[in-house]
Amino acid sequence: MSIANTSHSYGSVSKWFHWLTALLILTVIPLGLIANSLAEAIVNPDIPTTDAQVARAALLFSMHKTIGVTIFFVALARIIWTLTQPHPGLLNADNKPEAFAAETMHWLLYGSLVAVPLSGWIHHAATTGFAPIWWPFGQSLPFVPKSESVAEFSAGLHWILQWVLIGALVLHIAGAVKHHIIDHDQTLRRMLPGPNTAPEPPTQHRSALPPIAALIAWGAAIIGGAMIGAFSHGAHDHSEDHHAGQAELAEVQSDWEVEEGSLGISVTQLGSKVDGSFADWTASISFDAPDAPGKAGDVEVVVSIPSLTLGSVTGQALGADFFDAAQFPTANFTAELFKTETGYEARGPLTIRDQSLDVVLPFDLALEDDRADMTGSLQLNRLDFGIGQSMPDESSLAFGVEVVVSLTAERDDD
Repeated sequence: MSIANTSHSYGSVSKWFHWLTALLILTVIPLGLIANSLAEAIVNPDIPTTDAQVARAALLFSMHKTIGVTIFFVALARIIWTLTQPHPGLLNADNKPEAFAAETMHWLLYGSLVAVPLSGWIHHAATTGFAPIWWPFGQSLPFVPKSESVAEFSAGLHWILQWVLIGALVLHIAGAVKHHIIDHDQTLRRMLPGPNTAPEPPTQHRSALPPIAALIAWGAAIIGGAMIGAFSHGAHDHSEDHHAGQAELAEVQSDWEVEEGSLGISVTQLGSKVDGSFADWTASISFDAPDAPGKAGDVEVVVSIPSLTLGSVTGQALGADFFDAAQFPTANFTAELFKTETGYEARGPLTIRDQSLDVVLPFDLALEDDRADMTGSLQLNRLDFGIGQSMPDESSLAFGVEVVVSLTAERDDD
């Protein structure tokens, strides 16, 4: 059997690409559907989640993502090989409607084999999740930022294009079965291993209409998906449901007005670091820098828990077993500020889920006239606040949680 294609037969390389791609697709699709079904329960804050469920979903998603990336590179290699080879003619080229449908399906399949895994890969790179791709080249993509809007759009595109791929695949298989059982021709046999006995194809009538039809099909699918809300998180998961229940924080009186700042947290789930942040919080600050170590002021911080964004596990983090944002919508840190020999510290009770613990937050402070720039970090144990009690060990979710805060404040002279 020839390695290369001829005008009437496929070579061994093309056959190998075809059946390898078929095996990968028929593996990745059910993996994705099953993993997504499990994820519906995990990201829903109203459904308690166990270690075993999280680990199972993460395993399936990692398998799905890894196979998806493999399909992407196999598809590129297959396309490059195809461009260097003669294209065996259609045996039913004289039947113009069938030939048009067959070529359109081929365009849809080839395009989808690149677009579907790429859109999923962009979504993975744009968000922070707990199911890594199993390879040593990192989890990011060049020119793809960590962005909720990019993640949302690429997730919607991936969801739409997967159904285009599934539809094209079903029609492709149906066509092959028709050729084999009804038409009794050699269309399927010439893609099988072994020598080719197919006759010389009839004269081919190449046209630009099949790729145009494929583009129209993709466009129609994307427009239809947009109309049913495919580009909204709410169409797929519950990770953004918490925004509807945002805790409204009252304005505070403060000697120092926070001009800008961030309040972030980092957790480790299944060995992967997941970064997040609280979008809404207030700080009432009273501060005067002493000449010697000693008390320097007071601070009261109130955090809106529903404003948390924590990658793909946001919904889970806000659920009843974790922050329980519905019942405990705010966290509080009331502390005294001290100057030490080496820097500054905020010392006082931190209250999360009505559980209070005295903590010390070391921070660096740069003062210039009436402007202050502050950065600090703190390590907490989630179990001290009753967070994630259904995960009593670190096999899925580590105990340690890092809190990182930075802000710039101006003295209020009023």
